[in-house]
Amino acid sequence: MPSRKALIRRPSPRLAEGLVTHIERTPVDAALALEQWQTYAETLREHGWETVETEPADDCPDGVFVEDTVVVFRNVALIARPGAESRRPETAAVEESLARLGCSVNWVWEPGTLEGGDVLKVGDTIYVGRGGRTNAAGVAQLRQVFEPLGARVVAVPISKVLHLKSAVTALPDATVIGYPPLVETPSVFPRHLPVPEESGAHVVLLGGGRLLMAASAPKSAELFADLGYEPVPVDISEFEKLEGCVTCLSVRLRDLHA
Repeated sequence: MPSRKALIRRPSPRLAEGLVTHIERTPVDAALALEQWQTYAETLREHGWETVETEPADDCPDGVFVEDTVVVFRNVALIARPGAESRRPETAAVEESLARLGCSVNWVWEPGTLEGGDVLKVGDTIYVGRGGRTNAAGVAQLRQVFEPLGARVVAVPISKVLHLKSAVTALPDATVIGYPPLVETPSVFPRHLPVPEESGAHVVLLGGGRLLMAASAPKSAELFADLGYEPVPVDISEFEKLEGCVTCLSVRLRDLHA
């Protein structure tokens, strides 16, 4: 039976020290962030996802953004090599968790850099942001690992956002959604839908037409509801202060077999 698991990691007490690159730093309430993270995890469970908590990384302020540590396609995990050197210690515990879940594990090697937030999977197409945190060698290694499994890898240049998925994600019908000022090459996507808010560009597909999304994007939620989807909003304000979004707080594993 296919199972739906979501790998998560609780926020570090040092969360407020997390990296910011494209926005001004504002104070982060670590206690509120922990509450928001717990609600996020509970929401996943309420919608049929089994959460798997990987080992905490208290010395890594950005460790809660667990999606950046790995890319999973089918049963194969490619362990990232973050472009931000301070984030490289985050990957070891994630590698152990995925190996325990039955994934076949590969690694990005020097000089490649790759962060999972730069990777958007739409069916068998893997879009990968080529910019600040992911370099050409990282893209080449991702292609080498996943193309033999049937993936089509498309590199997308980015410069206005931290990661590709800071600008775009995809709806269940494969339409790519994005906030126009941040989407540099909308023509690369076969179907593209502009959304009215920056945080409205990020959705996690919960199944059954339900979309986990940030509570800070009510107009985008209305748009999705008009399209026949069911928005499931969660407040992630403290993570948004660190350029985080709903996608980067978990690694969704849809194709594992129990």
